[in-house]
Amino acid sequence: MILDLFAGPGGWSHALSVLGVREVGLEWDAWACATRAAAGQVTIRTDVARYPTWPWVGRTRGLIASPPCQAWSSAGKRLGWVDQPLVHRAVADLAAGLDTREGLRAACRDERSLLAAEPMRYLHALNSVAEPQWVVMEEVPQVLPLWRQYAAILRSWGFSVWAGVLNAADYGVPQTRRRAILLASRIRPARPPVPTHAREAEPPSLFGPGRARWVSMAAVLGTSGAPAAAPPAEGEGWAWCLRTNNQANATVRPLSEPAGTLFFGNRANECLWIAEPLPTTSAVARPPMLPEPMRINAREAGVLQTFPADYPWAGNKGRQFSQIGNAVPPLLAAHLLAPHLGVGFEPDDFTLAA
Repeated sequence: MILDLFAGPGGWSHALSVLGVREVGLEWDAWACATRAAAGQVTIRTDVARYPTWPWVGRTRGLIASPPCQAWSSAGKRLGWVDQPLVHRAVADLAAGLDTREGLRAACRDERSLLAAEPMRYLHALNSVAEPQWVVMEEVPQVLPLWRQYAAILRSWGFSVWAGVLNAADYGVPQTRRRAILLASRIRPARPPVPTHAREAEPPSLFGPGRARWVSMAAVLGTSGAPAAAPPAEGEGWAWCLRTNNQANATVRPLSEPAGTLFFGNRANECLWIAEPLPTTSAVARPPMLPEPMRINAREAGVLQTFPADYPWAGNKGRQFSQIGNAVPPLLAAHLLAPHLGVGFEPDDFTLAA
């Protein structure tokens, strides 16, 4: 089987379903579990840090892990940075078969920091029977030093490993979401997938077709009922843009570009449609009347993460947004998983708009 630790609302699972494969997901959050159930995904509701490893030994082909990122993300308090030496120690101890988590967790400033060490507990148990065949892990870029520690350990166990930061927009996701990725395999060289998109379209060459231009928000939201479907009339002098949070350094992008990284979880991380004046050639033109900002809805946010427009998000708006912001974009997940599964897919398999 394929085991998905911290499975969330189903980013990896939806990708696997498109690729024709099923998995078992471990997830604690009740609303994420409800979303997974509505999407027909196999889930065990449990605390990954407390669930035993022995049921998976001798049965696990692939391991997926996207530990919660709140302790590490730049959108939060980033106490994971303070706790980083403790997390590195936990990984080293677990790789040696020593469980020192209780004492290290008590010493952490944020107890969630240590969740990033949990995949090593499963990997150590599975390695006793030369499992799994492959590993894929994902986190915020700040976790890359930890992934490199995992990489060194996995290489010593016979894996080919690659670890680095990828931009989801380079793989057709309408969002410039950068994530630290670890890819490991016992049976093939571990390499990042070849990018399919670039900031600017590339012409064909002797080596094949060039990369397409990054996918814009307008390209996927044009029929979803978003402001993209109701652009201003000619002469109004403004256009919709997406602002990814309420902070001073917020990313603001027009609909003709991909979104910035979607953050949710508190008021400071609200994603809003805002009206921005268009450039004008007249210095004396009357300032346009701008509409009030509108909060992005769950359907739009899910589509920008490459979930289907009708994906069955469970819970109230806050719960839905939290799930969406923490999820792996399924299209990126498919690019990462397909080589390990020996299957292909077409981008049209991830048709987004309704």
